[in-house]
Amino acid sequence: MAKNLVIVESPAKAKTIEKFLGKDFKVESSFGHISDLPSKELGVDVEGDFNPKYEVSTDKKAVVKKLKDLAKKAEMVWLASDEDREGEAIAWHLAETLKLDKEKTKRIVFHEITKSAILKAIENPRGIDYDLVDAQQARRVLDRIVGYELSPVLWRKVKGGLSAGRVQSVSVRLIVEKERDIQGFSPVASYRIDAEFSNEDGQSFKAKLPKNFSTKKEAQKFLEKNAQADFKVADLQKKPAKKSPAAPFTTSTLQQEASRKLYFSVSKTMTMAQRLYEAGLITYMRTDSVNLSDEAKKGAEAEIRNAYGDQYSKSRNYKGKAKGAQEAHEAIRPTNFAVHSVDIDYDQARLYDLIWKRSIASQMSEAELERTNVKISASTHKETFTANGEVITFDGFLKVYLEGTDDEDLDEQDGMLPAMKTNETLLNSYITATERYTRPPARYTEASLVKKLEELGIGRPSTYAPTISTIQNRNYVEKGTIDGEERNYSQLKLQDGTVNDVTLSEKVGSDKGKLVPTDIGMIVTDFLVNHFESILDYSFTAKVEADFDEIAEGKEDWKKMMRSFYDNFHPIVEDVKENADRESGERILGEDPKTGKRVSVRLGKFGPMVQIGTVDDEEKPQFASLSPDQQLNSITFEEAMDLFQLPKNLGNFEDEEVVVNNGRFGPYVKFGDAYVSLPKGTDPLSVELDDAIVLIKEKQKADAPIYMYQDLPVQKGKGRFGPYIKWNNLFINVNKKYDWDNLTDDEIVELIEVKVQKEIDKVIHNWEEEGIRVEKARWGRHNVIKGKIKVELAKTVDVTEMTLEEAAKLIEAKTPKKKARKKAAPKKTAAKKTTTKKTTAKKK
Repeated sequence: MAKNLVIVESPAKAKTIEKFLGKDFKVESSFGHISDLPSKELGVDVEGDFNPKYEVSTDKKAVVKKLKDLAKKAEMVWLASDEDREGEAIAWHLAETLKLDKEKTKRIVFHEITKSAILKAIENPRGIDYDLVDAQQARRVLDRIVGYELSPVLWRKVKGGLSAGRVQSVSVRLIVEKERDIQGFSPVASYRIDAEFSNEDGQSFKAKLPKNFSTKKEAQKFLEKNAQADFKVADLQKKPAKKSPAAPFTTSTLQQEASRKLYFSVSKTMTMAQRLYEAGLITYMRTDSVNLSDEAKKGAEAEIRNAYGDQYSKSRNYKGKAKGAQEAHEAIRPTNFAVHSVDIDYDQARLYDLIWKRSIASQMSEAELERTNVKISASTHKETFTANGEVITFDGFLKVYLEGTDDEDLDEQDGMLPAMKTNETLLNSYITATERYTRPPARYTEASLVKKLEELGIGRPSTYAPTISTIQNRNYVEKGTIDGEERNYSQLKLQDGTVNDVTLSEKVGSDKGKLVPTDIGMIVTDFLVNHFESILDYSFTAKVEADFDEIAEGKEDWKKMMRSFYDNFHPIVEDVKENADRESGERILGEDPKTGKRVSVRLGKFGPMVQIGTVDDEEKPQFASLSPDQQLNSITFEEAMDLFQLPKNLGNFEDEEVVVNNGRFGPYVKFGDAYVSLPKGTDPLSVELDDAIVLIKEKQKADAPIYMYQDLPVQKGKGRFGPYIKWNNLFINVNKKYDWDNLTDDEIVELIEVKVQKEIDKVIHNWEEEGIRVEKARWGRHNVIKGKIKVELAKTVDVTEMTLEEAAKLIEAKTPKKKARKKAAPKKTAAKKTTTKKTTAKKK
């Protein structure tokens, strides 16, 4: 048995560290947190001193038992979780739950998983930093209280199943406010003047007028002035300039740049970075520091001199701008600058390449440029055209890397201008006056939202990815899918002395990939802002983060902070719970011309809907659901009334009724028992029987069997994970090895038989009479299954010797308990009934 037990959070990290330590060390994983607040209760003593009630979850009990047994046998236990607050809390939970002897326990930290870093950490152990633990506890407890108290208010006042959170709700508020700015924006048109000239040597270049004209008439008049004009170079200036490299990556800037250049989501970036870190290829990926260690700077300098030459090297120190930057980590960088690229997973390799380039560029020389500014005068008016050019005289860091930008209004980078001299005569090829509209504010992308949160001091490196994932999973925000709409604009063109007017078109209003608030996101935000303004206040949220930093530095007591917060927060919750009106986002659109009844839209039990009439009318109101691409705050009266024409009977085909309707996932045609989705963007009211028949026949053709195997049909289709074939309720992925469009009979049989064998092989135990089985799952885990109940087991749980009794207990623990039916209460007297509130009676 090894004398030393090292405990880390992840198996991949354990595997990498084990390579660096000798046989006296055994490295095991805790698989993240081993204990947390209970899932079905608040778990915090709000009446007392806010002591949290931590418990070991069911799936971690086997891990804890194993670690306890190993810790008892070891002479020394080394807690090697990450060096941030989360990691410190994991180390503390391990020490408490495993009941580790302080004399035989050491805490070690490192910001890169390399041999030298690990050995250095072993030589310099420390104790658990309880200030960092308290900062993490404060965050966890405060966020639990906010979520646990606000969510039931939303269930009662808005809609069941909703949730609220301190950072989550503020993030949604940012997106909602941006959407309202866009909706309230009115574009203003003006005419931009562009021209093309050529010098005496016949080399052409572009120029522009530094002012716009507000009307078409003014633009035309200006072009006509230029019809007979002579042009010359009025002024020419050349100035040297320098461009400096960006700082190395922090968590936030890595997420932004990976979004711009690799099109990664924030969560994907963090997953890929985590894997690179655990493989020992980059330093710790949760940091808001832009510093590089002296060792790193020396490594970068050596590689720059070796790969590019001495003139490309320039050592630099950077200073961070992030508000309240926490732990003093290094920036994200490669652990070895000599490794330019890595031969691993494609996306991990692309992210590594980005990190390597950004880090190495930060220690390289400035790029040297020559900027040229030319002013061009005309003989017939006093306006001056300008042309700007930029020539790189020494590429410096640009040899490796140029930072991207989120600015959608930036013009293309100026190119090189031909050689010219002052007073040189120029020939005009053409001048255009193009109608341009002012742009509305740009919606947030995941990356620009992270940037905004960081600017406001909201959240920290470890919170950005889970926050953005949560608000999308909760359906408060979704990724836009609209490419944009066509808009016509005018362009006047002066060429050969004549002005011509042409109409062009462009796409505007694209929200593809941008964060767009849903109806429920807007309604919840409005409710929370109206009733809990302090919680949704940006400065308050940033102040809380600053308080956590004070706790981490030992300058503030976390329990006093919690008491101060709770004593202000809880009374507001109770007041809103009792006195606030329900929030449904209702908008009155007008009156139904047939009945004269009110037409309104609001959030209903099953989502956004339009309603004709009210509950006070004698007749029951009529309802219709909004389609997925319609929103409560923007739907028009006409669009709302059209919804009552659905479902629409189109006629009969093959003795079956054909109906078009709107569904949860968009418009569709129903034919017998079959449902056929309409193409994206199709208005269901415009669909005729002939259109529906075409779609039905395509569906029939796609669903027709391509083969019969064991007297059962084989069908093929394409799903979210790519092409597949379906046989006997088995969905079988068809990888690129096969030509999916031209599968042979032998290939179909091979695919089915391989899949069937895999299904057989993944079953470890099968108790048919009891309907319980144990199966292999992804990533080396196992599942215990009975009907629709599935119990996921940790990777560490050995199921080879599992008995039926053990499996049945796991299923029983997961099975929802049936609530006993209450006996009907005895009827009250008539006098009592009259005093009972309507709402109370409903509850009963």
